[in-house]
This record gives sequence, structure tokens and C-alpha cells, in this order.
Amino acid sequence: MTHTTALTRRHVLTAAAAGATLAIAGPSWAQSASRVLRVGHQKGWLSILKGRGTLEKRLAPLGVKATWVEFNAGPVQLEALNVGSIDFGDVGEAPPIFAQAAGAPLVYAGATVPRPRLEAIILPKGSPIKTVADLKGKRVAYNKGSNVQYLLVKLLEKHGLKYGDVQSIFLPPPDARAAFEKGAIDAWIIWDPFLASAQKTLDAQLLADATGIVNNRAYYFTSREFATKNVDVLKIAIEEINAIDTWASKNKLAAAQELSKVLGLDMAITELYLNRSAFGTAAVNSDILAEQQQIADTFFELKLIPKKLNLRHAAPVDLS
Repeated sequence: MTHTTALTRRHVLTAAAAGATLAIAGPSWAQSASRVLRVGHQKGWLSILKGRGTLEKRLAPLGVKATWVEFNAGPVQLEALNVGSIDFGDVGEAPPIFAQAAGAPLVYAGATVPRPRLEAIILPKGSPIKTVADLKGKRVAYNKGSNVQYLLVKLLEKHGLKYGDVQSIFLPPPDARAAFEKGAIDAWIIWDPFLASAQKTLDAQLLADATGIVNNRAYYFTSREFATKNVDVLKIAIEEINAIDTWASKNKLAAAQELSKVLGLDMAITELYLNRSAFGTAAVNSDILAEQQQIADTFFELKLIPKKLNLRHAAPVDLS
């Protein structure tokens, strides 16, 4: 056996073990072995990361390409994960619980610090509703399965009402805004930047935000399969997100300007959004996972999910 033959056989074995197909030419083989991080994101914070291109620069030395797909809310991102069309995304507190109850293979890659002021229940200008208790029997719109659904549950509970005491109208943000403008709903529970936009452009009135009720963390998720093979990629992604957080916490005006351009929103909207935000992203620890467990238990008790969950199977990715 020649040295060249032995080397070729080793290449074939290596490629087979990786599930790749060995091509005759070197460059084609390198292309087949390259990795891709398919990022799902909502219009908002990750848009800055996409706009800057810093994630792509960090991943390039690893031979990893990043692609981006925008969604209007967290639940549809998780559906995309479940069918294998994205590898990573950002989401609120509640959507992962519904996804896990449906058998989605997600795990937590990171979480932000609490950001309770970034979601709220708002009213049309001149609304007769003055307190949360006044919502009884009223039409409340929100995105089903999103973080704001958990806020509604806990907000009503704090004010002596039950989840069933209001008429839940399930609408994604664009449709909810249209219904809000037309007066077809009595209240809307929504998150930033949609929240800030409604306040600035529709003169929406804030009834209550999540302060003292829920933490409203953002979570970054992936699949167990992707995490198993790409810890280095996920670590870089969380580092780059936290780098944006750190910069924005010290440069809110500049961040508002950049976000305004990325989102195509008036700067007054992005300023309002960022001035009430909190910044910082890190790996998920046991305490944060316990917060998610509490949400899962609440939804099970309300029969919003069909089975009791034990989130240990979704234990966070070890990025150390």
C-alpha cells in the first residue's frame, strides 16, 4: 500500500464518520464539511447583530457560515426549530414551554437579565379602563404562546382575577395593532419595539408593565442535536450578543440610532425602548431554569399545556 493510498483511505473514513460525502477535489470536500448556523430572530435586538456582521466575522475562522430568517414572534421560530429549518433563535419566556410540551427538541443556550419594562398591557387613548380589575369581561389581544400570555396570567392573578375572566383574542402583533387602532379590542398585551411604537404613534396608554410580576427574560435556544456538535459556535453567538448588550448599556443614544436604522423605526421609538431596557446575556443556570419550570407548572395547572413538564431534559448548554 502506498502512502498516498493510505492517506486517501483515512480521508474516506474520516468523512464517513462525519456523515459527509468525500468529493474528488479538495475544495469541494471542504465545502461539504462546512457548517452553517441558521439564526431565527424577531425584529428587535438581534437585528443589530445581523446588521453589524460581527457574528459572521467571528465564525469565519471556524469555517462556519451564518444565515438569518426573520419571524414576527417566538412561537413561529420554535416551530421552525421543530421542523429543522433553524438552529438558533431568540424568544420570550413562554414559547419554549409550549414548544417543549409539544415535544420540540430545544435546549437553552443563553438568557438575558430580567427586563420587565419591555412588555406591557396597553389601552387605546380615552379608554374607560382604569385598573387591571376593570379588564374583567373585556377583549384582550395578544400573541398566543408568547411571553405576554404568561404576563396576562400573572397580572390577572395579582389583581384577583382568573385567566378565564377576560376574553382572549389571539392575534400576531401586526393584526393586533390593526385591531387596536380600529377599536376592535379593549386592550393589547405586547412587547418592545411594538410596545414603544404603539405608545409613540397611536398614543396608547400604559395600564401595567411586568415590573414586580414576571421577569420577562429573553432566551436564546437551539436543538440538542445542534448543541452536541456545535458548542464552539453557540459560545461565540452568546458572546457576540452579550458584546452588543455591553456596548448598548454604555451607549444608549448610539444604540437607539443604530436600532432605528436597522428596524426602519423613528428614533423616538427606539429611544423609548432602550431607555427602559436592561442589558446582559449569559448562560442559563439552575435558578433561571427554575423560573422556566414555574411557568411550565402554571400553564399545566391552567390546562394550557397537555402534560406536566420536567425541564431537566432541556438542561442548558454548557458553554464553558
